[in-house]
Amino acid sequence: MIVNRFLLRVLVCCAVLLFAGCHKDDIVTVVSDPSDTAGSDDETQDTTSSRTVTVTFSANSSATVTGNGSNQTVSINGNDVVVRNNGSEKVLYVLKGTANDGYLKIYSGRKQTIRLDNVSIANSRGAAINIQGLSDTPNKGKRTDVVLVGSSMLADGSSYTLTPSNEDEKAALFSEGQIVFSGTGSLTVNATGKSGITSDEYVGFLDGCIVNVNSSSGHGVRGKDYILVNGGTIDVHVSANGKKGFSSDSLVRFNGGVTNISVTGNTVVVSGDTNRVAGIKADKLFEMNDGSLTVSSSGTGGKGISCDGDGYFNGGTVQVTVTGSNFGSSGGGWPGGGGNNNRSVGAKGIKFDGNLYFNGGTVYASASKHEAIESKGTVTISGGEVYAYSSDDAVNSASTMTITGGYVCAHSTGNDGLDANGNCYIQGGFIYVIGKNSPEMAIDANTEGGFRLYVQGGTIVAIGSLENGAQLTQSCYQSSSWNKNVWYSITVGDVVHAFKTPSSGGTKLVVSGSSQPEVKSGVTVNSGTDILNGMVKKDAECTGGNTVSLSQYSSGGGGGGWW
Repeated sequence: MIVNRFLLRVLVCCAVLLFAGCHKDDIVTVVSDPSDTAGSDDETQDTTSSRTVTVTFSANSSATVTGNGSNQTVSINGNDVVVRNNGSEKVLYVLKGTANDGYLKIYSGRKQTIRLDNVSIANSRGAAINIQGLSDTPNKGKRTDVVLVGSSMLADGSSYTLTPSNEDEKAALFSEGQIVFSGTGSLTVNATGKSGITSDEYVGFLDGCIVNVNSSSGHGVRGKDYILVNGGTIDVHVSANGKKGFSSDSLVRFNGGVTNISVTGNTVVVSGDTNRVAGIKADKLFEMNDGSLTVSSSGTGGKGISCDGDGYFNGGTVQVTVTGSNFGSSGGGWPGGGGNNNRSVGAKGIKFDGNLYFNGGTVYASASKHEAIESKGTVTISGGEVYAYSSDDAVNSASTMTITGGYVCAHSTGNDGLDANGNCYIQGGFIYVIGKNSPEMAIDANTEGGFRLYVQGGTIVAIGSLENGAQLTQSCYQSSSWNKNVWYSITVGDVVHAFKTPSSGGTKLVVSGSSQPEVKSGVTVNSGTDILNGMVKKDAECTGGNTVSLSQYSSGGGGGGWW
């Protein structure tokens, strides 16, 4: 695999977004070395390097350095190693041994490879590995390939006392340029002073690598330009308050691999600023194309996945679990804030300021105290599986909500299942929605604001009422009661689905399909494919049960809920 594919994917994405009509400010811009084109020089193999420099750390004596050339100057003080590459060679640095209190610092304006070969580096005074540019040749735009061999460990100190005033040093593993991980070994990063891994450009992960990051002070992984996971296994645990597992000022994208992120810190106010905690925070764009992503947040005001821009869920598997309480409250403001509700921060599963698009894959989102899935723009579901569980709205959009396909389960124990603050269009797919008793609903649209719910297609099972004044192009039917914790079947044409009813919810059962559905209660499910967190079996074979009597459902002509 060649690293340049990262850049190609980003540039293609940018072109797609541009022609789709995105605003200029929404486009992800990637700045890199113009010479960074596809070829043998871009392969993450240390055999492409023209020189090998071996740094062997020693737990009982000074480090040794071999292989440096006339254009490399090396300074060694115990296990503190500083290398200055003034030449044009692409250097492979092989790191071995153990440094109980030492570091490697590289000054270079060239591409380079660092092979971590069963090395252990702990630095009580700052970063374990620090990659800087030269005064006349900045490292920005230059990639460092980190190749993992065996089992390696990096750790920083609780305070950074060696950082020159004119340099940055932001993490246990820090680079002014790009960092791309590959190889078949593992790396554990323990950060107690700052973040675990940080690049002032991008961070990438390729197939085979295993990277574990534990941070009690800063972010887990930060790529200022973007973070891309093409493969590998990445485990990130962040306990610091106000920090993120993955953080980027632009893009976070998953094309494969297995990524597990847990954050346990709390949202805090520091010097008047609210520092919010999140598993993943992307400022411009989030994209899930393939792979497995698990995110958990247990702190106050925590988010699972948060983005100031748009989100695309196109494939792969995503599981987001948020168990923390809200920071402050809508009625009482933030702690110590004198009732200033602007400081309140909800603990939400998936929260985007832009639009959300669910096109494929499987998405599970759960939040104990606030919305499971929320968009400050539109929500569009056209494929895949989307399961949302919350004590607040399960799925909420500040504007239009449109469902044209896929499988959706929106389960709220305290509010609306689907809540659109604009129009809500149900046009296709299988939709299972559970809302609380009136005034909350299974499916809510902002009738008070002049918007409506439009039922135009799809197979719908709703426990609770539909928005009053809905336009039912496709007929809906109701039963005035339903049984709790019971398997039901719904047949539309020759397609059979089974669904498990919850322990609480609205007083009505409302169904709809392309033809009048047949519904049975108390069935035995003999076969079928589990979907939507086990709440539904598609292509089910059911026996027994009692036929449910259905009558025509009318949504009425009034407004929606009490607000």
